[in-house]
Amino acid sequence: MSKTMSAAVLHGTQDLRVEQVPVPQAPARGEVQIRIEKVGICGSDVHYYQHGRIGDFVVEAPMILGHECAGTVERVGEGISHLQIGDRVAIEPGVPRLSNALSHFYMKRGQYNLCPDIFFFATPPDNGSFCELVNHRADFCFKLPENVTLEEGALIEPLSTGIYAARVAPVTMGDTVVITGAGPIGLMNLLACQAAGAANVVISDQVAARLNVARQIGATRVVLGEANELKSIARELTDGRGADVCIECAGHPSALKAAIGAARAGGVVVLVGMPVGDMADVNINDLIVREITLRPIFRYNNTFPTGVDLIASGKVDVKPLISKRFALKDVPEAFEYVIANREKCVKAIVSL
Repeated sequence: MSKTMSAAVLHGTQDLRVEQVPVPQAPARGEVQIRIEKVGICGSDVHYYQHGRIGDFVVEAPMILGHECAGTVERVGEGISHLQIGDRVAIEPGVPRLSNALSHFYMKRGQYNLCPDIFFFATPPDNGSFCELVNHRADFCFKLPENVTLEEGALIEPLSTGIYAARVAPVTMGDTVVITGAGPIGLMNLLACQAAGAANVVISDQVAARLNVARQIGATRVVLGEANELKSIARELTDGRGADVCIECAGHPSALKAAIGAARAGGVVVLVGMPVGDMADVNINDLIVREITLRPIFRYNNTFPTGVDLIASGKVDVKPLISKRFALKDVPEAFEYVIANREKCVKAIVSL
């Protein structure tokens, strides 16, 4: 077996190289070694590429990018019974290290996404999955049924954000939902809300091409540009009440205001989009008088089995979101393509 493998390594701002790196050692007890075959390019990957940081997460040493991934089990460590060599799996990229009491506290509550010591692919200083082989905790690898492709398996990660938002809200049968932002995460939230039983899903964005995809996958109404129109549409669809749930995926103050304005009294606004700056310009009196609940989410937890089932059953189809495909050797060009075509490229997939 070769001692090196190909990987896409970020060395600095806009310095992404496909180069040889050491292959991982044999998987430890409780781990499997996976040959990565499909990886989606996420907005966070692009942000690290362009800026070298996301908030307090700063790239200070060369780091392999990528976290939306699926592949095939090549080696199995001790103590594993639910996976075997040859199984195709979707990989949940966040694994708590459980190195302190606080992490154990959140793990026991099922909120492992809040563990302060969590390992997460391509979040500094942890390497990601734009590489041929990775070792990963087996209980964070989910076997794919025969009717689910590896491309679909890779997209269970971004779909998980939508599943988690719909679960936290919660979105229930017959609800009217408003989503601000029709990028990849907004569109995944649209799919998840439909699967949860929402009767109406209205989505807004500044880009017409994204809204065309939203129409294709079943949005009830789309709003181009003027997010304030959401309030009147939500009331029109609900006999004047407003949306039961609003999901803010744009990470912009005006979108947050529009989401709050579109919510009915007693409604919920879920905060998904990560803002670049301050989002604090909110009318607190309005929240109090109308009893609007704000529910921020960070990543997700316990969502991958649901994602596998939704795709396998046909209740969710993520394939229309795939805009472009690339090979690993072309990853630097793929990132430049995604940046240059932000308005029309929803999701690019890299094959290894």
